[in-house]
Amino acid sequence: MKADAASLLERARHAYGQRAWADAFELLRATDEITPLVAEDLERLLWTAGMLDRDQDIFAAGERLFNMHIEAGRDDQAAYWAFFRGFRLLTLGEEGHATAIIQQAQRLADGYGRECAAHGYLLLLSAQKELMTGNDPASEALARQALAIGERCSDIDLIAFARCYLGRALVRQGRVEEGIASLDEAMLPAAGGKLSPVVTGLVYCNLIAACRQVYAFDRSREWTEALSNWCGAQPQLVQFNGVCLLHRAEIMELNGAWQDSIAEARRATRLLAHSSGNEAAAGAAYQEAEIHRLRGEFAAAEDLYRAASRLGLEPQPGMALLRLMQGRAEQAAATIRRVLATTKAPLGRARLLPALVEITMAAGAADEAHEACEELEMIAGRFATDILAAMAAQAKGQIEMAGGDAAAALGHFRAALTTWQRAGAPYLEARLRVLAGQACRMLGDEDGAELEFEAASSIFTALGAAPDLARVDQLIQPASTPSHGLTRREIEVLGLVATGKTNRLIATDLGLSEKTVDRHLSNIFDKLAVNSRAAATAYAFQNGLL
Repeated sequence: MKADAASLLERARHAYGQRAWADAFELLRATDEITPLVAEDLERLLWTAGMLDRDQDIFAAGERLFNMHIEAGRDDQAAYWAFFRGFRLLTLGEEGHATAIIQQAQRLADGYGRECAAHGYLLLLSAQKELMTGNDPASEALARQALAIGERCSDIDLIAFARCYLGRALVRQGRVEEGIASLDEAMLPAAGGKLSPVVTGLVYCNLIAACRQVYAFDRSREWTEALSNWCGAQPQLVQFNGVCLLHRAEIMELNGAWQDSIAEARRATRLLAHSSGNEAAAGAAYQEAEIHRLRGEFAAAEDLYRAASRLGLEPQPGMALLRLMQGRAEQAAATIRRVLATTKAPLGRARLLPALVEITMAAGAADEAHEACEELEMIAGRFATDILAAMAAQAKGQIEMAGGDAAAALGHFRAALTTWQRAGAPYLEARLRVLAGQACRMLGDEDGAELEFEAASSIFTALGAAPDLARVDQLIQPASTPSHGLTRREIEVLGLVATGKTNRLIATDLGLSEKTVDRHLSNIFDKLAVNSRAAATAYAFQNGLL
């Protein structure tokens, strides 16, 4: 029997080392049924249960470890495992039970007689509470204390965790570079495989969330790819796969890979269907809703926004922007005002203020839009990131254009456009091009306007952004001649068609893509009710267009 147990345990430890979590879990449990696991292997059982998102088994192993250390007189270790169970209960929303266990952990740590790592972990719980209430300086101080304890106790998990909380507290205070540096430092042992398995995943998620909060897209892409690789190297992983897919979906949306984004969001939804937490599942629903909204699939978007809401996520600003796209500006304004009234954190408000500017301008509340723009500029100045600056510049440009100062507006739009191009965000680039085109038109530069509108139209077409494409097509129409409906650019294309040039040569002459020339020619045929280049040329000469 002991030989069987030894063989099973050897295989279990090998599977654990290979991060084959399901195999390791079954082998450890089988060993445990023959002969009780020692503390080291019981920890392995707990971590494998964690990676498989098996809460009942996590708590069972954690309680056994707690009792094992109590019996051995190791109150410092018992305090840690009490903390761990309390921390997990908090994430599940069981605050009453969690509080009782955390108090037990505190008594054990304080009664140990000297400093132990559990003191640091308990400080991080206090740091987390301060973050949640917006007291970022207090959170920073607590995280620094926990970090110092981790270093004195040589607890690498605690050190990494403390650096995560410290980084988040610094970022939220506007000390972005310092905060990101702390988060990056937390990632070094995680990426090197030196942390406990669950702690590794938590560090990844904390870092990505902090980067997203300050729109550090390059870092978000980098660490999302690292998290994806980490998850991909563990085929039996359950715990962090759904969250990883959600982060991937967000990056894909930004990159313009909308269909891929929807696919990843749906995969995340399936993986998270039986998860113990709803936050990530709600995020997946919201992410998919956003793509449907931008593609003009309003019914699907609304269903998913409502699903996100049922799972506990405020579906804004997406749902308010959906109402605006449906022509319900007053309802959109009421919704976004209501959410902003209860959002105090500057970065949280920064996420909502651009929508407030757009919505209130559409609703005719120019003064409110101006106030929202000023607040966004203040936040952008405080946090000093390129993306926040671009968001503020776009809002400022919209205010300037509405006030009739098209030249000033165009300067703001150009600055924001450069940032979005550098960030690799085609949809946001196209939105800026539309605004820049409108400013050019106000300045009497119809050629400049047409170039911007055509560039935007090409991007919207590639993305499948139907509402935006319809809007930019309407903006092109004012330059048309009523009798035939052709725009100035279409007449220019028709003139080159009449000379016998191919679409490729026309594209070269006009500095356009061949695909854009194809679209112009298709529009010409439709407007003139002809079906050949020769017929279009004949119409043009007969009606004095050339």
